[in-house]
Amino acid sequence: MNVFDWLSHMDVPAGQRFDVVEVKFKGGRKEYFRNINQLEFVTGDYVVCEMASGQHIGTVSLQGELVRLQMKRKNVVISDDMHVVYRVASEKDLDKHTQAIAREMPTLYRTREIIREMKLNMKLSDVEFQSDNTKTTFYYSSEERVDFRELIKSLASEFKVRIEMRQISLRQEASRLGGLGSCGRELCCSTWLTDFKNISTSAARYQNLSLNPAKLSGQCGRLKCCLNYELETYIDALRDIPTVEAPLRTKKGVATLQKTDIFKKIMWFGFDKDTNWYPVAIQKVLEIIELNKQGVIPESLEILTPEPEKSLDRVPGKLNSDLENLDKKYSDEQKKKKKKKNKSGKNKNNPSGQNSPDNQENVGAAEIQGTPNNQGNPNQGNPNPGKPNNQGNPNQGNPNKQGNPNNQGSQKNQGNPKNQNNPGNQNNSGSQGNHRNQNNQRKQNKQEPAAAPTPTPKS
Repeated sequence: MNVFDWLSHMDVPAGQRFDVVEVKFKGGRKEYFRNINQLEFVTGDYVVCEMASGQHIGTVSLQGELVRLQMKRKNVVISDDMHVVYRVASEKDLDKHTQAIAREMPTLYRTREIIREMKLNMKLSDVEFQSDNTKTTFYYSSEERVDFRELIKSLASEFKVRIEMRQISLRQEASRLGGLGSCGRELCCSTWLTDFKNISTSAARYQNLSLNPAKLSGQCGRLKCCLNYELETYIDALRDIPTVEAPLRTKKGVATLQKTDIFKKIMWFGFDKDTNWYPVAIQKVLEIIELNKQGVIPESLEILTPEPEKSLDRVPGKLNSDLENLDKKYSDEQKKKKKKKNKSGKNKNNPSGQNSPDNQENVGAAEIQGTPNNQGNPNQGNPNPGKPNNQGNPNQGNPNKQGNPNNQGSQKNQGNPKNQNNPGNQNNSGSQGNHRNQNNQRKQNKQEPAAAPTPTPKS
C-alpha cells in the first residue's frame, strides 16, 4: 500500500533533500536505497536498484522527509554499505523484467513436483526471479526443520540460476499471496501492515467476541491481526465495568450475567427458567452486589428496596376475601356435622319414633283414643281369638308391618280420659299440634255425650 506524500508539493533546496528512497518489490517487500546521483523521481516510477548479486527493478513508493520518519520508526541506520539507485528503468530493462516474471509460474509448478518426488515436508508458496535472471528466491513454509541441500542441487541444475531458499511464516505467506478478507477489503498484511504482533484469545474476550475459530482466524489460519486494532479502546472502557464473580440474588430468582455492552454501560442478566434477558445499568449492578454482600435480597433487578411485610388488620371488613370464604366453608361444615349428630342422638333416645318428623301423624292418636287396651279397636272381633298377636293392633300380626314405626301405637298415651269415649277420633292420627281440630272436638264432646261402644259377641 502506497503512502500519500503530503510534502510532495513543497519545494526543498537540492542540497537539503533527503537522499534516501523507499522502493517496493514483489510481495510488498520494501527496501531503502541511496540516491547518490540526485535523480528526480515521481512516486510509482520504475527504477533499477543495486542488489547483492546483480540488479533488480522496483517502484518508488516514498521519498523525501517521510522516508526519514519511516527509517527512524524501523530503526534503519544510514551507512556506506547501503545499496544505491542506478537509474530510471528503460524499455529494455522493463522487457527483461517482464521475461523474468513470466518464468516464475512454470518454475513454481516444476519445483513442487521435485519436492513431492523427494518427499520433503515443506510447502512452496512463491518464487521470485531477479530482473537480470541471475538469481531466484524460493519462499516456503514448514513446521519443522527441512534438509533441502539435495533440493538446491537439483534446482540449480534444472534452472541454471543461483538458488536462495527463504523460510517464511504463515502470515508472511498470506501477505505474499494476497487476497480478500471477511470484511470485503484486501488483506492488511498484503497492503500496509508490515509488523506482525502476537495475538492471543484474550483480545477476543475483552471485546466480547464469540470464541469461534472459523470467525476469528484469517486466511493464514492464525488469529486476525485486526483484533489488536481496537483492543486498547476496549481495555479503557472496561475499567468502569464491574466484575460479577457470582450470580445476583433477588426474590424473583438468581440472575446470571449473559452479556455486557461495554460502550453503552449496560449488563444483561437472565434467570434460570426464563429465556428473556433483562438490561441493567452498571450503577444498579453495583448496588445489588453491595446489598447481597450485606445479606439483603432486593425484590428484583429493577426494584432494589425490599417491600415491608404487610400486617393483616383484624377488622372483618378488611380481611382477605379468600380467608373469609375459607372461614364460611369450614363453619358450614361444622354446623352440618352438629345437625347430623343431634339427629342420630334423638333417634337413639326415642326408638318408638315419637319426635321424628315422619311420625308426627301418629303423635296424639293415643290422646284421642279413649278406650284402654282394645276398647274401640275394630279388630276386636278377630275370628282367630287364639292368636294374641292380633289383639288390639290391626298390623300387629303382619310380618311386613311389625316394625313399622309409623304404625306403632304409643302405650303411654292410651287411656286418655279426655278422648276416651270419642269413636270418631280414631281416624285422626297424625294431627299432633293441630289445636284447632282438638278444640272443635272437645266442644262437640261437651255438647253431645259419647255413645257407649257395642260389645262384639264372642265366638
